[in-house]
Amino acid sequence: MSEVRIAIFVFLCLAGASLGALLFYERLPPAKRQDDTHNVLRLIANIFVVMTSLVLGLMITSAKGKFDAVNRDAHSYATQLILLDRMLSLYGPQASETRKRLLAYAERAADGRWVAKEGESDRTSERLLEEIGISLRALTPDDAPQLSIWNDAREQYRKVLELRWSLVEQAESSIPRPLVLMLVAWLVLVFATFGFRAPRNAVVVTGFIAAAALIGGAIYLIVDMDSPFQGPIQISSAPLQRALAEMRR
Repeated sequence: MSEVRIAIFVFLCLAGASLGALLFYERLPPAKRQDDTHNVLRLIANIFVVMTSLVLGLMITSAKGKFDAVNRDAHSYATQLILLDRMLSLYGPQASETRKRLLAYAERAADGRWVAKEGESDRTSERLLEEIGISLRALTPDDAPQLSIWNDAREQYRKVLELRWSLVEQAESSIPRPLVLMLVAWLVLVFATFGFRAPRNAVVVTGFIAAAALIGGAIYLIVDMDSPFQGPIQISSAPLQRALAEMRR
């Protein structure tokens, strides 16, 4: 389920719950519209208001923590690419083809093409990175200094490979969908309670619709931030752009 669908689903549920309770209240028998009934419902709603606040706070903390971790890894990844390029430059003209392949990969990564649809690894980027490894292993050092640089470059390549797959694995959302559904169910109960016995006028209806839209938007942003390579809140490509500029020098 995409983030947009989640936001629309939340909005429809909350708006429907509040407005439905608002319209249904007048149809209840007088015995079920007493103050005691309303007070009990308010107490129940207060419990879920607290629980909803706690869960929303945990979701924000989790999504923000993951976003920051992936952002740090992206900066580290850009650094690793620069270091690998510098090692290949020190190796000599024999590594020029490998450097070209590395530059082609960096250009694709700088465009933000890390993952394909449904969170899978971008196959073209994966193939380019594999070709760098094949080209690197095909090099034949002529002397001891070249051999030392070649070994360091191979080790650096392994670090790049590991860090890339670590970033790809973090592309998927880590917030469980059942948790989101449970949160929506609590919010539906709270909004239905708010709509119970509320005045039937345009101000109240507008307030309910605006509140449902804002909460839907908030959940959308939280879920989107938990998917750092998709949506409006994405990891910046600036570190890789700077790395690409360094490699082109």
